[in-house]
Amino acid sequence: QVQLVESGGGLVQAGGSLRLSCAASGGTFSLMGWVRQAPGKEREFVASISWTADKPNYGDSVKGRFTISRDNAKNTVYLRMNSLKPEDTAVYYCAAHISATVVAGTYDYWGQGTQVTVSS
Repeated sequence: QVQLVESGGGLVQAGGSLRLSCAASGGTFSLMGWVRQAPGKEREFVASISWTADKPNYGDSVKGRFTISRDNAKNTVYLRMNSLKPEDTAVYYCAAHISATVVAGTYDYWGQGTQVTVSS
C-alpha cells in the first residue's frame, strides 16, 4: 500500500523559510512533486523532480525561491521554500507518479497535505 506522508508545514512570517518533507512508502516513483491549493482556488503546480533529479521543474510563481530535491535512498522528496510570501499560503500536497511523465497533474498517488501559512 502506497503512502505519502508530508511534514514541515506551519506558520511563518513573510520573507521566512520552511522545508517540507514527503516520505513515500510502498513503492518507488519516477516522478515526485508538490502541488498546492489555496482556499477558493484551483490546485497549482509547484515543483516536480525525476528519479535522477536532473530536471526539476517549477511553477512560475515559485521559480528562484523554492527548491525541490529528493533522497532516493530514503524515498523522500523535499521542498525548500525561501522568501515566502503571503500568497504562498496554501495546503501543500506531495504527489508521486510511477512513470516519468504526468499529464495535467494526474499523479498516481497523493499525500494528505500540509498547511503552510505565511503572515504579512
